[in-house]
Amino acid sequence: MPHQPFVPEDLYLHQKVTELEAAPDGQSVACTVRSIDRDKDDYGSCIWSLSLDGNRRTQLTRGPGKDQTPRWSPDGSKLAFISNRGGSPQVHVLAAEGGEAAALSPLPGAVSDVRWTPDGKGLLATASVTVDPAWRGQRAHGRKPAQRKVQPMVAWKLPYKSDGVGYMLAREIHLFHLDVATGEHTQLTDGAFDVMAFDMAPNGRHIVFTRTRAGRFAHRTDLWVCDADGSRARRLTEDFATVMRPLWSPDGLSVAFCATMQEGDAQANLYVLEYGSGRIRRLGDEDLQVGDPESVCWDADTPALLFARQHRGRHHVVRISADGKQLDQLVTGDRQMGAFSAAAGSLFYANEHPSQPSEVHACVASAPREHQLSDFNPWWKERMPIVAEARTFDVPDGRGGTETIEGWLLRAEGSDGPHPLLNDMHGGPAAFALLDFDTNVYWHVLCSRGWAVLALNAVGSASYGREFCDRLAGHWGEYDLPQHLEALRQLREQGVCDDRIAVAGKSYGGYLSGWAIGNTELFRAAVVMAPVGNIETHYGTSDGGYYADPYYMGTPESFDRGLATKLSPMANVEKATTPTLFMQGADDERCPKCQSEELFVSLMCAGTTPTELVLYPGEDHHFLGEGAPSVREDAAHRIIDWIDAHVRDAPAPLRREHQVPATQEAG
Repeated sequence: MPHQPFVPEDLYLHQKVTELEAAPDGQSVACTVRSIDRDKDDYGSCIWSLSLDGNRRTQLTRGPGKDQTPRWSPDGSKLAFISNRGGSPQVHVLAAEGGEAAALSPLPGAVSDVRWTPDGKGLLATASVTVDPAWRGQRAHGRKPAQRKVQPMVAWKLPYKSDGVGYMLAREIHLFHLDVATGEHTQLTDGAFDVMAFDMAPNGRHIVFTRTRAGRFAHRTDLWVCDADGSRARRLTEDFATVMRPLWSPDGLSVAFCATMQEGDAQANLYVLEYGSGRIRRLGDEDLQVGDPESVCWDADTPALLFARQHRGRHHVVRISADGKQLDQLVTGDRQMGAFSAAAGSLFYANEHPSQPSEVHACVASAPREHQLSDFNPWWKERMPIVAEARTFDVPDGRGGTETIEGWLLRAEGSDGPHPLLNDMHGGPAAFALLDFDTNVYWHVLCSRGWAVLALNAVGSASYGREFCDRLAGHWGEYDLPQHLEALRQLREQGVCDDRIAVAGKSYGGYLSGWAIGNTELFRAAVVMAPVGNIETHYGTSDGGYYADPYYMGTPESFDRGLATKLSPMANVEKATTPTLFMQGADDERCPKCQSEELFVSLMCAGTTPTELVLYPGEDHHFLGEGAPSVREDAAHRIIDWIDAHVRDAPAPLRREHQVPATQEAG
């Protein structure tokens, strides 16, 4: 039976593994599986239990709504999870073998995380608490938020908004203790801050947690500790910009955590704090970076930590000794991981790769021969196989020399070139090309139609060493666009593609594709999504622009408005002749819609270059992979139709010979 080509509507079939929680004995794993209800145009999620040997697959919950954040009790007899089946997300508890879940008494607001206490009799949870922004952080002292005809959004500190959340100052996130037997809860923290992550000591006497700072600037987070009843809270760190995922060691003598040193930096390292002395040490050098803070866990058998490392655009499972002297690679390969969990020597992970759907795989750390545990996406076997090949390119390094960079070249299996090609630019910029299906549905559709896709990790990408990543600061577009152009030249020379080339990108990829259309005529079509179009206005309108943009401009102590103007796509967009589609979530707070609007209006008024703007009401920065299913379907169709119309189906326009931008010639 011949394989069917991928179509945008396949996104409705794909079930994605979003979370993993290994059982304490390592013999099974609980996983959250996200699916789509097409009639409701919404997502649902259920929790499954998969045995290590692959012989048992049990669906533990069936909704309705979203069941997520599975947490095994210390003895493995119960499973706590968060569900919105009753409206607001709240804590539920289920027997390990399944059955009816019991809802604990509701907390004041939506629950964001839950963990068991070591004795198995209680749970710790974070939940939102309503406050009146007019109090400006002062405590209620018996007051209740005022009921007004108008509810103004008063901003008295930064940040006051967040993408996907909106206005933040009418609620705080605090830590609660829940008694499993009675359902009674006690609030453990209070103040003008948000608790982000937490863990209770093995002896049950102390809780470590990360929280935002109180006062004028609240974007930094620190590590704190308090007694089990919430008393005697004290700060343990103050030199980090962001602290994440605190975890007590099994002996209770140390706390592991992930952290970044500078505001705006997205490259996290792993640290261990000796609780008695307060001494902190980094594990490994600055290039040993954590791919997902939620993946970090202590090894049950040795004083070591396991985590998913980001390395050269991939995720590898590694184990590092608590003293940082021994690093072992346990699971490698050309892949990324959507989730990872480990217990009792068993490793569980959800692979993400263009040739595979989202499924759970497992191996034993002592003999890492992996096998697949799940089969949530049998429909994938009927689709045309897509091959993702790792390629290297020798390119200019921006400083007068050359260097070798990597990228992924996607094509249908067995297809021959030259192909029309989409140069897809990743976000960040301190990130790397993501390989998951949900974000990149249009890749598979294009490859099924004879296209090739290049997903390049140019200078500025994370996971290739700090120097490679940090070098782009203050040189957005100047250093990385020439690398893309040189890689494309080599692919044309090799016969992989011809001059039918399009460009697309979202977030920083939207920035770079927007910069590209004003600085080169190589591309026949462009799709610019949720971009940074004007760095100067992004600084004041983005939820994190006020601290991230100075860092990325290479001036962390201040914001260089002159440099921001020079490096903005707005500076050259009126010169663009590339037909360009702008796409944006209308409620995006990360790269607000004004960024696309400024570019679109300027290009419309500059001449006759074909251009359109698409705004999706109610959608945020993540509309492409996390938006309403109908939005994702519409976006995939529009991307494909736009570049097909202007690249493959249209005759090649007469173009001037491509020139490398002057910034590259200057080295």
